[in-house]
Amino acid sequence: MLEYDAYKQDLTRMEAELQDLKAALYIERTEDEASELEARAQEPDFWNDTENAQKVQTQITHMRRKVSRFRALEHQREELLLLIDLANEAEDLGEVEEVSQGTAKLRQEIDHLRLETLFTGEYDDHNAILTLHAGEGGTEAMDWAEMLERMYLRWADDHEMEVKVLDELPGETAGVKSCSLLISGENAYGYLKSEMGVHRLVRISPFDSSGRRHTSFASCEILPELDDTIKIEIRPEDIKMDVFRSSGAGGQHVNKTSSAVRLTHIPTGIVVSCQAERSQFQNRDTAMAMLKSRLFALAKSKHLDKIDDLKGDQMSNAWGSQIRSYVFCPYTMVKDHRSGYEESDVDAVMDGHLDGFINAYLTMNVKNELAGTDQA
Repeated sequence: MLEYDAYKQDLTRMEAELQDLKAALYIERTEDEASELEARAQEPDFWNDTENAQKVQTQITHMRRKVSRFRALEHQREELLLLIDLANEAEDLGEVEEVSQGTAKLRQEIDHLRLETLFTGEYDDHNAILTLHAGEGGTEAMDWAEMLERMYLRWADDHEMEVKVLDELPGETAGVKSCSLLISGENAYGYLKSEMGVHRLVRISPFDSSGRRHTSFASCEILPELDDTIKIEIRPEDIKMDVFRSSGAGGQHVNKTSSAVRLTHIPTGIVVSCQAERSQFQNRDTAMAMLKSRLFALAKSKHLDKIDDLKGDQMSNAWGSQIRSYVFCPYTMVKDHRSGYEESDVDAVMDGHLDGFINAYLTMNVKNELAGTDQA
């Protein structure tokens, strides 16, 4: 029947896309490697090294999840084709809506899974430390930083990632001056590294009684959470530690004790703080991990082999180099200035629908890398 023909053509084309994805994601090899790790996990001495055993179990879970997601897409396509064949045979138009919705959902899930083939960075599979800083502009900029925080929280929730608020400094009237989030999940850093930079907002200010249009800025820093395989040596004499009372939620204990920790790396002037835990020692450990990630990323960007080679203030914000503009007035548009990708539904973007921007950025990076390889 003609009502089903277009959907059947779409589903037929998706078979080739799925085969390409199967190769790009190394599905068969991943299945074999997962089976080998599962066999190792059954060995009597496997849990003698608890830390390594837990890492292997996490690796198995990630492998099986990737394979099961791909197999589910194959199954969905086959089920939809079978439904179309049965409906055609019975000349039944009652399944058109279900086929339409199922095909659209399958297309969305294939596009989402294709993102993972673009993760070519060394640390893309790590968790991400996301830090936001309000720019100049007082309450207006602080409100914008809080709006961005909500956007990333919604994005993480949509992608079933865990979020831990490491530190948050509220604004005097509204919003936040700064905040740091640990976003944990598969390829968290691979996804979020596209968000690094300055974000620009244009809107009618809710804090301006004259109803004038304002432009605000907030910077977003994305770092990979480092695991124990990456060694960063920091001399104790290069660290200044301050303790203070938590300024965020956490109950009476957090507010009455100086459990929050601020670390300053004296040679570079880099400052990190954490107030996520009730224990000062836990907050210090987390802050030290944050500091190591920032120093490591900075050393990599400067092509330095040692943290000791870092001197001076290296972390100043460049407010003129915005990566993305969010325009609420006089029209609605969100545009990424690197990839050129844009969307007109600002509300959806602020609700965490960022995959279009992430996909465009990652695709642009891969094309640039390939172009560089060809020129070389």
